[in-house]
Amino acid sequence: MEIKAFQGYRFDPAVVGDVGKCIAPPYDVIDEKMLASLTARSEYNVARVTRPQPKPGDNEQDNQYTRAGKLLKQWFEKGVMKKDRRDSVYAYVQDFDIAGAHYRRSGFIALGKLEEFGSGVQPHEKTLDGPKADRLKMLRAKGANLGQIFLLYDDPEKVADGLIAKAASRPALLDAVDDDGVRHRLYAIDDPGEIGRLTAMMAPQPTIIADGHHRYEVALQYMRETGKPSAKYRMMTFVNMRNEGLIILGTHRLLVQMAGFSAGKILGSLNGSFEVMRNVFVSENEKLTARAKMHEQMAEAFRKGKNAFGLYAADGAFTTLTLKDASAMDEFATMSKAARSLDVNVLHKLILDKHLGIGDKQLAGQSNLEYVKDFPHCIETALAKVDAGQAQAMFWMNPTRIEQVRAVAAVGEKMPQKSTFFYPKIFTGLVVNKL
Repeated sequence: MEIKAFQGYRFDPAVVGDVGKCIAPPYDVIDEKMLASLTARSEYNVARVTRPQPKPGDNEQDNQYTRAGKLLKQWFEKGVMKKDRRDSVYAYVQDFDIAGAHYRRSGFIALGKLEEFGSGVQPHEKTLDGPKADRLKMLRAKGANLGQIFLLYDDPEKVADGLIAKAASRPALLDAVDDDGVRHRLYAIDDPGEIGRLTAMMAPQPTIIADGHHRYEVALQYMRETGKPSAKYRMMTFVNMRNEGLIILGTHRLLVQMAGFSAGKILGSLNGSFEVMRNVFVSENEKLTARAKMHEQMAEAFRKGKNAFGLYAADGAFTTLTLKDASAMDEFATMSKAARSLDVNVLHKLILDKHLGIGDKQLAGQSNLEYVKDFPHCIETALAKVDAGQAQAMFWMNPTRIEQVRAVAAVGEKMPQKSTFFYPKIFTGLVVNKL
């Protein structure tokens, strides 16, 4: 991967005040409630230009994309965002806690040369046309990269990790804590010698897209249609696969709009291929115990390398489903062995498609599945929907291993949407690359 330093634009605290109030999560995780909260914090919160809202009467000349482009242009002209004086690679450090354990993930932000897939860059998830069309319109209107594409590389020597640690010994350009308690810090690496070391280390490196598949494909399309020299490079965040803070969480599946769904019927049909363990409850206290037991059974299967899922369908039990024989996936011979071993493919092929009729068409149309992040509040909201009859069931997923991501990408295959949840998210607005 060819990378280079750049003179980024950053929010000027002399104009905006607290820069921490101006950054935001990626556009695709911002719902209406979060958008209202973010925009209330500052008139300069980046969500105003990454998640602009349509209005009645919008037309080709005046719509959410053109308004976002005009607002961003005003920010540049008024000095809301100020250009750094020196070419830099930006060290990005995130500190966070999960289940009482503390982690630190570090990476660096640079311009990466766009390549067709297979030429040093591998995707690992499928994309959808709708989000790509939206982001292309946004990129055309803004002419700038505000959000990141998250890429993984593999460096046993940890060259960048050492340079990032050195940069983190200096005062931060930005230091902010988000609503989930994640601390975000940004530092400049502007020494030509250190930049040269990073460039040399990355030159032979193949990379895997961890997050931002839609943004990468849109960047390729924008490069092709504009022919701009600057569009040949895209702002990206690079993280070493050997970084101790590289954490993948599960993304669970919520079944919705499934008329005639019967948990008993599904469990009966799965009994041949899966070991079905019912953790039954009657009271609320027993419900918590049954749920904990399901998680223990899933964790045990994960440790043994088995494919297992949790199921809750408001039927008086938390059920664990463990695939009895991995050869059940051999019927999907067009998939590699690495892909056939993935929990997400076992779930999608042997359960969702085979027994519930949720195939590629339904997944592309996003009609019968909602995705639930592995956060307590997201899970509780999803369970409440099941209990209220607003959703039919929820499937719990174990996380995908980083080794599995690497193996699937290496053979040129893609996982289904939302196969991985790299936590925490890479924030938007830390630094901007103007095209």
